[in-house]
Amino acid sequence: MEEIVIYEKPTCSKCRVAIQALDKSGVAYRKVRYHDTPLTKKKLKELIAKLKISPRELVRADDARDLKIDYKNLNDDEVIGLMVKYPDLMQRPILERGSTAIVGRLPERILEFIGPA
Repeated sequence: MEEIVIYEKPTCSKCRVAIQALDKSGVAYRKVRYHDTPLTKKKLKELIAKLKISPRELVRADDARDLKIDYKNLNDDEVIGLMVKYPDLMQRPILERGSTAIVGRLPERILEFIGPA
């Protein structure tokens, strides 16, 4: 089985829940704290492709509003650039395994992604 990578922010409650689920499942995983190790534009584009969503769908609307960013009128590359510059704009956590990825905001989704123990 391919390694699971979780892109997380330690202070995020959804990230902590995802890590607890991974720990409880016993699967091997690696943490990437994207504030400590920022994602490159290339890596973020790769994750978005694996998520099968548009860059706008990965934006946390409340955080964009707080930063006064009108991301809905920007092109994909500009939105990705903003998420690289302001990592808090990204939905989290993101779990990646091989050619797939999910936004793990729901515990059920995480368990489905992990698969049977």
